[in-house]
Amino acid sequence: MIWQTIYDFAFAPFIEFSFMRRALVACIALALGSAPIGLLLVMRRMSLMGDAMSHAVLPGAAIGFMLAGLSLPAMSLGGFVAGVLVAILAGLATRYTSVKEDASFAAFYLLSLAAGVLLVSVSGSNVDLMHILFGSVLAVDDMALLLVAGVASVTLTMLAIIWRPLLLECLDPVFLSAVRGGGQWWHQLFLLLVVLNLVAGFQALGTLMAVGLMMLPAITARLWAQSVGGMLLWSVSVAMLSGFGGLLLSYHVELPSGPSIILLAGLFYLVSLLFGSQGGALPRYIRARHFEE
Repeated sequence: MIWQTIYDFAFAPFIEFSFMRRALVACIALALGSAPIGLLLVMRRMSLMGDAMSHAVLPGAAIGFMLAGLSLPAMSLGGFVAGVLVAILAGLATRYTSVKEDASFAAFYLLSLAAGVLLVSVSGSNVDLMHILFGSVLAVDDMALLLVAGVASVTLTMLAIIWRPLLLECLDPVFLSAVRGGGQWWHQLFLLLVVLNLVAGFQALGTLMAVGLMMLPAITARLWAQSVGGMLLWSVSVAMLSGFGGLLLSYHVELPSGPSIILLAGLFYLVSLLFGSQGGALPRYIRARHFEE
């Protein structure tokens, strides 16, 4: 009886419905590609840059929507071009002016968000705007699934090739520049991977939610592990569990799928704030009491 209940709740939706299976595969692919990128952003203290880049994708996606409607190739290409353009412009502003990189990205992301919302509002309906902003992972088709899986494959392959210089840039960029040079190129290549994963995520979760699955699991991982490998494992695991649990919550309670996934990832983070072994409030309190005694 218990096993039947578990089966009906946790496995039957994915076995019986193809749209649930596609959504689950999309979430797993997003977790594999986005979570490592989010961890590197956290380690670089660039967490808010992920949010900025997610907004930067919006005007390009909006232009693709204006030209071809709800066409995945057009919106993805437009979002990718817009994201790369914002990254380049923000980098140039940082290099040739006194504006810091975080402030530069903040300014461009506000401009991008306003421009994207304006473009979609003028050329489409509120339903179209909601689709672009918040997505629908339950509506992922085969083409979108191939895009997400392809971006995840490219991301994992590139990270396997350039993981060491990226990690070294996080820990000691001065040493990387002295030993290998080209630190700026590694940084630009990393931003390219950020944009790619956000473009892959916006079809399933929307531009405003895609960054959630990238950042929340990575921030949570910092509260449970000290080593980079441990944090990487935690971030991917939390992202996958959030996708799996969020889809089940959406199916059984009839809630929007994207917000359900991100809220579950946020719940993991809130619990980790209290109980995380490497920085949670309760373990720190217990250690402090132990030293006082």
